[in-house]
Amino acid sequence: MFMYIEKRKVKKGIKYYLSHSFREGSKIHKIRKYLGKDLTKELLEERKQKAEKLILGEINEYKIIQNPLYIKLNEKEIGFVRNLESKEKLKIFHLSETQWKIFSESFIYNTNAIEGSDLNSKEVKDILEKDKWPEKSKQDIAEAYGVNEAINFIRKTKEHISLDFIKELHKIVFKNSKSFAGEFRKKGEEVVVRDGLGNVVHMGAPQTRVISLLNELIYWYNQNKNKYPALILASVIHNQFETIHPFRDGNGRIGRLLLNNIILKYNFPPVNINFKNRKEYYISLYEYQKNHNLRPTIDLILKEYKTLKKIFG
Repeated sequence: MFMYIEKRKVKKGIKYYLSHSFREGSKIHKIRKYLGKDLTKELLEERKQKAEKLILGEINEYKIIQNPLYIKLNEKEIGFVRNLESKEKLKIFHLSETQWKIFSESFIYNTNAIEGSDLNSKEVKDILEKDKWPEKSKQDIAEAYGVNEAINFIRKTKEHISLDFIKELHKIVFKNSKSFAGEFRKKGEEVVVRDGLGNVVHMGAPQTRVISLLNELIYWYNQNKNKYPALILASVIHNQFETIHPFRDGNGRIGRLLLNNIILKYNFPPVNINFKNRKEYYISLYEYQKNHNLRPTIDLILKEYKTLKKIFG
């Protein structure tokens, strides 16, 4: 890895920077750290070593976001998923309006529970069917209504994915619970997710790269929507969206709605990630982010489809 010293002459001396450039896809990124002005050889070397560590840390952040969008799936992998879709006969299984109502209530309970909502399934049902509010968090209640409205939205819209569509989904779900509903992360708002021991388990994309990475994801989808099977498209959209983490909060729910929006556009039935399967869900995200492995996500979707079939016959 090559890093180099840049010198810039100013009126009263010379400023020193440590710089490193690297390629990601078709783009060149440059990281530069200011070392100081009119430095001695010894001080320059000391600060250079410290700056190298900072640059390496930033490069690792970039690598977290590197993804399969630049990797072409081979025909064997594509054929494997197509065979799964055919074997499961997913396209012939659709929901009636009554079944959609049951699915929606279950999806709302599970998707919010994964993110910490205290509402149980009966309370969600009472909120939606009777407008009966339990003695629980008003935020949880507002977001139950919000997810329900978002489900109706993705059922009716013909749009697959765009920046405005993503922001609209977030606004619909969180308009009555979050002041930043419909707004991507702003300058200085970075995402670091830690486990109970304080270990970093996920870092979102640097805020400055959120828009460009989402645009790359949208471009990738539009280039491949007639090439890859629906489950691959939906899995990449969902997992890459979660990796980018474009919002301050609410990314999990929006990602699962995006997953369903893509699936529905290909006339597949919706999928509900059950709260009881959240450990498998987290593992599938980890496998994607660390190993570019989509298989755990696809396996989980098929598992949830089998549950759906058992419920509705």
